[in-house]
Order: sequence, then structure tokens, then C-alpha cells
Amino acid sequence: MSLSTAANLQANSADARKARVMVVDDSVVIRGLVSRWLREEEDIEVVASHRHGLLAVNDVAKSRPDVVVLDIEMPEMDGIEALPQLLKNCPGVKVLMSSTLTTRNANISLKALQLGASDYIPKPDNNRGVTTSKEFRDELVAKVKALAGIDVSGVAGARAKELNTPKTSGQPVAERPVRLAPVLDEQGKILLKPFSRAIPKILAIGSSTGGPQALFEVFKNLSASLDRIPVVVTQHMPATFTTILSEHISRTANRDCHEAIDGEKLEPGKIYVAPGGFHLTLVDKGGPTVKLDDGPQVNFCKPAVDPMFDSVAKLFGASALGIILTGMGSDGAAGSVSISQAGGSIIAQDEETSVVWGMPGATARAGICSAVLPLNEITPKIIKIIQGC
Repeated sequence: MSLSTAANLQANSADARKARVMVVDDSVVIRGLVSRWLREEEDIEVVASHRHGLLAVNDVAKSRPDVVVLDIEMPEMDGIEALPQLLKNCPGVKVLMSSTLTTRNANISLKALQLGASDYIPKPDNNRGVTTSKEFRDELVAKVKALAGIDVSGVAGARAKELNTPKTSGQPVAERPVRLAPVLDEQGKILLKPFSRAIPKILAIGSSTGGPQALFEVFKNLSASLDRIPVVVTQHMPATFTTILSEHISRTANRDCHEAIDGEKLEPGKIYVAPGGFHLTLVDKGGPTVKLDDGPQVNFCKPAVDPMFDSVAKLFGASALGIILTGMGSDGAAGSVSISQAGGSIIAQDEETSVVWGMPGATARAGICSAVLPLNEITPKIIKIIQGC
């Protein structure tokens, strides 16, 4: 057998491999629905289904799932108790927390992310809501596939068609296509642009899947360098979650972090988070001022990173520093181009340390990054840039 034939067989085998998924939920209705939805996908195999965490913990080493969809509130052993044992018994497994959209569950979900869960998905608060929500089904499938390393561009395309039909949504989804440039040099390294020589006057951060953990890591040692500049953050999250996220960031950074309020002026040393359901943009009204945009989704998201980055580019130009962290999709890439074209600088998280290298990968492939770094190197780099080093 030739080397090329062997390589082709190996590639075909890899392509044919299905993502292995375990579903854990105490509701027989939800457990059955989620399992059926996932089984209907050609590239997903449901290898186990359990009614509580203890059964999942005892089975995970045998079932060897790539992804576990884990409910929070269950008898015998709940999701937050099961999480560390699942990660221990099956190293490398990705855990998607599933919970109803309450303040308590938002807190628990963010705690789970800090304990090693990869992402979360808010589910409708009753069985009928789960049964009738195509949006929940589409998001669940997309997140499971993304966590399993499966290309979700087809899912996103189908979702776009649904959202653009009047019966599904009265508001069209704005898309921001990005023209990709050649990104590799002769040594196979990503091509980079020089950093702006201007000292940053604002730090703008965008993130999605895996973003909360990454944000906590970035802010953990960054606080002392933020006295002179404001920070704006867009994380793809619903409203209840962004409120809790702000509180967690505030404790991590040991400084004021809150959901941005329409009309408030930015102040150095403060961190402003886009509230769920609104795009965070900035306008000049005697200084940089928050303008919350209740317009259409952008890149299937609301809040989205692109509108925030576009407004940052207009107001701050070469003095803008943008960071794109882990996340599914390509949101932030077009906005990063805007910042780069205005003379500012962009840093993207690298593939190895990203839960999903969608957003930072799309940004890196746009050929406008000044650095593509592991997560633990991003904060030190930000500090040096802010200090003018």
C-alpha cells in the first residue's frame, strides 16, 4: 500500500468517526428528546443516557464520551458534584452544562466553568418549552459539535436561514463576511502585523465558548495595569448570565465591573460587560459613551463582538487594543479588521489553549493579528503594551 493510499484511508477513517456523547438529565422527557435530536445528526453517536450524576460518573470511563451534556439539578448526585469526577474518570472529556435560565443556575453554571466545564446551554424552564424550541435544539447541536471538534459551518448556515424567515424571527441576521488573507509564512507560521506604536486608551475583549474561564484567567493578574484605561467586554451570553459574569469578573479583577448602562461615560479602571440581549457600542458624547444597540443579531449573536469592535475602531483608532478569546463561529473577525485598519492592534488566543478555535481562528486567518498567543501569555503581553514596553 502506498503512503498516499494509507494517508487517504486514515483521513477517511477520521472523517467517518462520530462524536461520542453522553446525556445526563433527571427528566425522562428531556433526556429522551436531547438523545433523539443528537442521534439524528450523522456525525454524532449517543453512547449513554443517564438520569443522575452518579450513574454517569460510574459509566463515563467505560462509555468514553467526547462530550457530556450535564444537567445541574438532579437527585442522587447533581451536576456540580458529578463534574469533577467526570473530568477525573474520563480525562479530556468536554462537559456542556445544561440548566434553566435562573439567577441561581447562572451562578452554578459559571462555577462549573471555573471547575472545568467547557460551556453551558440555557434550556427552557419546562418540558413543553424544550419540546417546541427549535432555537434550543439548534444551539445544543451546534455546541456539542463544536466541543467535539466538528465543523459547524453547516449548522450555522441552516440556523441563518431559519432566523431570516419571517415565521422564525422578524429581524434579519446581519452577517459580516471577512476576506481571508494568506496567513502562513514560509516556515508555516501565522503572518503577523506590527503592534501600533500608540499607547492603548481602551482594551476591548470578545469571547464565546470557553470565554468565561478565559476572561477570568486574563483578568486575574491584569487589574493593576487598568488604572488608566477602560475595558469593554462582549461575551456571548443571555441576560441573566451576563449579570452574574460581571460579578465574577469584578471579584477576579478586584475592581468595578458591571453590565454597561446606556448613556454612561467610560471611566478608566472600570470594566463594562455587554448585557445579554444588547450590542455594546460606543459613541462620542463629550467622551466615549455607552450606546446599547437593540438592533438585529450580528453573526447570529446578541450581544456580538463585531459592533463593539467597529465602534471602538471609530473612536480610538490606533489607540485601540482588541483581544479575541476562545469561541465558536467567526464573530469578532470583521470587527478586528476594523480596528486593524484604523491602526489599532489585535491579539488572538491560540488554537491549543482555546476550547473552540472558531473566533480567534477566523481572526488569525484574516491576517490582521499582531500576536496569536497561548492564554497564559495574553495578560503579560497586554501589560507590556499598556506600559509602552
